[in-house]
Amino acid sequence: MSKRKSGLNVHGIILLDKRLGVSSNKALQEVRRLFNANKAGHTGSLDPLATGLLPLCFGEATKVSGMMLDDDKRYAVTIQLGVITDTGDAEGVVLETKPVPELTLEQIHICLQHFTGEIEQVPPMYSALKHNGKKLYELAREGITINRKARHITLYELKLIDFANEQLSLEVFCSKGTYIRSLAEDIGHYFGCGGTVTVLQRLQAGQFRLANAHTIEQLTAMTAEELNACLITVDEPLQAIPAVQLSDEQTTAIRYGQTISCDYPQLGSVRIYHNQLFLGLGEMTLNGKLAPKKLFNLTD
Repeated sequence: MSKRKSGLNVHGIILLDKRLGVSSNKALQEVRRLFNANKAGHTGSLDPLATGLLPLCFGEATKVSGMMLDDDKRYAVTIQLGVITDTGDAEGVVLETKPVPELTLEQIHICLQHFTGEIEQVPPMYSALKHNGKKLYELAREGITINRKARHITLYELKLIDFANEQLSLEVFCSKGTYIRSLAEDIGHYFGCGGTVTVLQRLQAGQFRLANAHTIEQLTAMTAEELNACLITVDEPLQAIPAVQLSDEQTTAIRYGQTISCDYPQLGSVRIYHNQLFLGLGEMTLNGKLAPKKLFNLTD
């Protein structure tokens, strides 16, 4: 997340259809320049090889980006069987090639069932996870391999789309923390021949879908008014959280960080509004009190 002093205070979310071959940060900076936005961040990076949905947060929307990282994701992936690379995808160096066994559709479906549900997955060395303050991919580039602990993930759905020319095309619906490159390698190992990702596209992140995203070419061709019309409101990713409307007096107190009395029956997190303006998130407690948790400033 970065900040410029000479830009505009733009608040909202843009759904970008990231193109092939650019990093998520470069894609973010390209769109940020179009808006001349002071503050921007993305909600979970896509590798340069990957394309598809990349939600970008501007201004106060960056305060919800961390929550969006926890969203489930949906991908379309093509796995080349019989090839093992150091990165788990086609951008890496080929370490080994192996013959691919004759596979039936039944064998493939059994494999996919094996990986469906709650499983443990070892993150790849070429990832942004850190070891002693250093990113794993930086260590990997130095030829250093670190033992990584397996992490619990959930693959809700593994759907076979196509199998031809020793390439397996799947649709994957998964929990946060899932590495599709590791899944490709694990599926390849299951068949005894290895596997690597050749095509990866993110189709969905939480409630947002690729069908509603814009390419950089489409955004570049827009006027300032059209760009602003594409912005999704800051509170849109929070719609599953119940909402509370506050009076003028309650709003003033909340903005000063005070806990207030609030006649709302449900405990836990709530969205706070005043005259339809989103103020932020609060916490309802047992004694009928509302405490501010994360406040937003959407008026500048």
